[in-house]
Amino acid sequence: MKILMIEDNQSVCEMMGMFFKKEKWDAEFAYDGEAAVEVYEKDHETIDIVLLDLNLPKKDGMQVAADIRRVSPTVPIIMLTARDSESDQVLGLEMGADDYVTKPFSPITLIARIKALYRRAQLGQITQRASKVASDFDVQTAHFKMNVKTREAFLNDKQIHDLTPKEFDLLKALASKPKQVFTREQLLQLVWNYEFYGDERTVDAHIKKLRQKMEKVGPKVIQTVWGVGYKFDDSDIEG
Repeated sequence: MKILMIEDNQSVCEMMGMFFKKEKWDAEFAYDGEAAVEVYEKDHETIDIVLLDLNLPKKDGMQVAADIRRVSPTVPIIMLTARDSESDQVLGLEMGADDYVTKPFSPITLIARIKALYRRAQLGQITQRASKVASDFDVQTAHFKMNVKTREAFLNDKQIHDLTPKEFDLLKALASKPKQVFTREQLLQLVWNYEFYGDERTVDAHIKKLRQKMEKVGPKVIQTVWGVGYKFDDSDIEG
């Protein structure tokens, strides 16, 4: 695995560099937002995961996330933030981060988060390389179908593009049981395989991005059940 760590505190980078070396991971470091974008644009084909600090000189972490997402819609991003503001964390997730870790963080915790996110991303890449064309579908409803092997999803026979690993897994969890209402806690357990300590904002932010991508090709099928959670229902689609 190769990691790009974007962090202006060089002491933090040096500390994490030792942990990366212990895991036998390659690592590249950028200490400001402008340099980070340049590094990623140059080396994006070799970078497997991005650790991104929000508070960066020269270019804010939010803008860096947007720039990275323009190059790669699917590379896993873990946001590092010293901010306690709920709006900052939610905005970071909406800008394309898959997860966030609040500073000060335990290096061991961060390593565990990296491993969990990387496993899911690698699974999607390996299965997609194994089969480029979907011959059958693992999840199928009246207007929706999904192939887990190729990590492809279609609504009204139109492909839903640029799904991140977490967005794909979230869609699979919902669509596998149409009309069933899932609480946010249930979705955290199904989609995220480590504790989020009740942080339900993560689900809300990912649902918002997932809806935006799905509604480019079809009607709204992920519905909010107020006071409870979310459900997938395409039974009212005409045609």
